[in-house]
Amino acid sequence: MEEEIRRAILSHADFTGIPRESMLEKALFACDELAGFLTACSYVKPNRSIHEVDAKSVRKKLKDKAFARSVNRDDITNGARELGVELDQHIEFCIEAMKQRAAELGLAGTQQAGAAS
Repeated sequence: MEEEIRRAILSHADFTGIPRESMLEKALFACDELAGFLTACSYVKPNRSIHEVDAKSVRKKLKDKAFARSVNRDDITNGARELGVELDQHIEFCIEAMKQRAAELGLAGTQQAGAAS
């Protein structure tokens, strides 16, 4: 298992030359840049919460090259492609996953306005 994890870490950066072959390797690559981008999207919402982020607003922000400019947009689109899923589906999946861990990620927001209890 250690070797599988080590390889996934190495393969998620293109400059290492390690091709992504396993689903773990592809998933790590696909989620890395997107998780950072979703975090940035959360921070600009009124309550600084992942619960306020949706795929439509993320797609709009992806087009704004000045927003979170250090995030590699090609890695986000290529990651979804390598997983074999549509970009919107991948974005929605990652948003939902991050919502499940919002408090741990510091993305629960400043208030839970509109959140279901």
